[in-house]
Amino acid sequence: MTSEITLYHSPNTRSSGVRILLEELQAPHRLHVLNMRAGEHREAAYLAINPLGKVPAIRHGDAVITEQPAIYLYLADEFAEKGLAPPVGDPLRGPYLRWMVLYGSCFEPAVIDRALEREPGPMAMSPYGSFDAVLDSIVAGLSNGPYLLGERVSAADILWGAALGWMTAFKLVPEEPLIVAYVARMKDRPSFRKIMADESALATKQQETD
Repeated sequence: MTSEITLYHSPNTRSSGVRILLEELQAPHRLHVLNMRAGEHREAAYLAINPLGKVPAIRHGDAVITEQPAIYLYLADEFAEKGLAPPVGDPLRGPYLRWMVLYGSCFEPAVIDRALEREPGPMAMSPYGSFDAVLDSIVAGLSNGPYLLGERVSAADILWGAALGWMTAFKLVPEEPLIVAYVARMKDRPSFRKIMADESALATKQQETD
């Protein structure tokens, strides 16, 4: 790899998990920190990166990637030697992709609808069916081993570990025993401890400059 990775980031947001993944991969990168309270994510310069005005986004050479699962998939494959992405042909590649896509296509919509007390709509039109069905699938997946792919940790665990950590803390997801144990296991990883401590310091610094 010859071109630098830039992560467009705001502390204690969805992009925090990407920082953890970059740490796990030991991937050289630079942070472009946005102050979302000041509206920097809605300014023209950033909207040229992501027209939706969301973080995370990354730039790698001429490639700009947005959306969490796409970023995780891209980075884990770029740094394949770190072993966080089962390669094509590996029997675990399919389950790995399923967990990556399930996050954005089903899990987040289900959680947001539940948090806003919105009905999911008719079963045939809902992207996720029901909140309980999504939750049951997560618990079932975690029952097969310490990680989503059994004994093998992957980039999918970084995505889900970070997300479930936030969502159980804010009571958006029930504290099922398997989920609580999984979150604790992921938070105990050196990458999580290092980045979350830095996130706290970065958020404090940003508040002081508001």
